[in-house]
Amino acid sequence: MEPEEFDSDVLRQFVLAFKKGKLKPIVKSQPVPKNNKGPVKVVVGKTFDTIVMDPNNDVLIEFYAPWCGHCKKLEPVYIELGKKYRNEKNLVIAKMDATANDVTSDHYKVEGFPTIYFAPRDKKNNPVKFEGDRDLEHLSKFIEEHATKLSRTKEEL
Repeated sequence: MEPEEFDSDVLRQFVLAFKKGKLKPIVKSQPVPKNNKGPVKVVVGKTFDTIVMDPNNDVLIEFYAPWCGHCKKLEPVYIELGKKYRNEKNLVIAKMDATANDVTSDHYKVEGFPTIYFAPRDKKNNPVKFEGDRDLEHLSKFIEEHATKLSRTKEEL
């Protein structure tokens, strides 16, 4: 609630609208990117549900902070990972500045930077947290292990 003038009538209207379910939560979000065609998709507060929670795609999401040294070190590896899986129709490699955007799902806890989750398309409310070396080999292995639908088979790897 962010009223210009606060009085009992404004508060009453707010409570009534809340009870009727007519209020939308305020979500902290950077602007939606105009061009999001790179190998790593940029997620903001307003697009979290449409990108990360999309039931048609597996999503690897990195929550980062722009000032974080570990995140800066991971950036070129993460871009390379995005390029490696660019042609996978049902897999999205994504990142989100967790200092400037709200995560709209309680299932994605960000307690340090970077935090990486794999959100399988059929289990969005049960993401798998990445715990391991943040290099191309380990991140790729993590994706291959948890992906629900890749165009190439694991035997080809």
